Amino acid sequence: MKDIQITNGIYTGSAGRKSLFDLEVPSDWNKRLVIFVHGFMGFKDWGAWHLVQSYFVSHGFAFAKFNLTHNGGTSAEGIDFPDPEAFAQNTYSYEVADIAYFRSHVAALIQTESTFLIGHSRGGGDVILHAKQAQTDKIALWASISAIGSRFPTGSELEQWKHSGIRTILNGRTRQHLPQRYSLYQDFIENETTLTIEPAIKALPIPILVVHGDTDSSVSIAEGEALASWSQTNLEIIPGADHVFGASHPWEKPDLPEHLLAVCERTLNFFNP
Repeated sequence: MKDIQITNGIYTGSAGRKSLFDLEVPSDWNKRLVIFVHGFMGFKDWGAWHLVQSYFVSHGFAFAKFNLTHNGGTSAEGIDFPDPEAFAQNTYSYEVADIAYFRSHVAALIQTESTFLIGHSRGGGDVILHAKQAQTDKIALWASISAIGSRFPTGSELEQWKHSGIRTILNGRTRQHLPQRYSLYQDFIENETTLTIEPAIKALPIPILVVHGDTDSSVSIAEGEALASWSQTNLEIIPGADHVFGASHPWEKPDLPEHLLAVCERTLNFFNP
């Protein structure tokens, strides 16, 4: 077949909001698709994710990555956070639904035999919750969170958030103070049954890969250990690796960082028959 390459295509996701995606299909396509889901304060063009795409495409996979609709990007500008109001309106329910919306969009473009999902950080939690709802062949969790509820403030900090209706969090790289509405917490409380990761991953009947760096200061390796325990699989530890496996933004080097390459290699072995 002829190569397919779409860069900054547009799909429609949660709340009717449009967002950007990339899709690449090699001429020697093996009829298997990898979809990558970014994490909190992430986007499809962050760091070395483009080299992750190239890695899997070079091994015969179609590869798609996309921006979650309320990550702070727009359909005109997908890098960093030009739309803080969209960021403020985000919910976990939106993120999980976005995966389904995006998969439907890709399904209208190509016909696959197998679909594999990679979720990084918070995206890993989204992938687990999505896979509980929709047929998926395998999932790979890269430095994934294991719980949502524990990420919210408690006590007086939670009461202040409720009272004001909004709080801000600092993006350490861009130095933006990004807003979060209290509706983020309300969404979790109202949908706690479907947004709790532990029972979701325990119920998944599919193969699961859990990979974590042992120097991750953003998501503790204990969360990877929990996910591996719940899914009755082994935790794949990358010694010396941080939360983004040695990458940074922007990533201008031609090759994957050593730790991220190791993650890709283990994931490729997992996806292959």
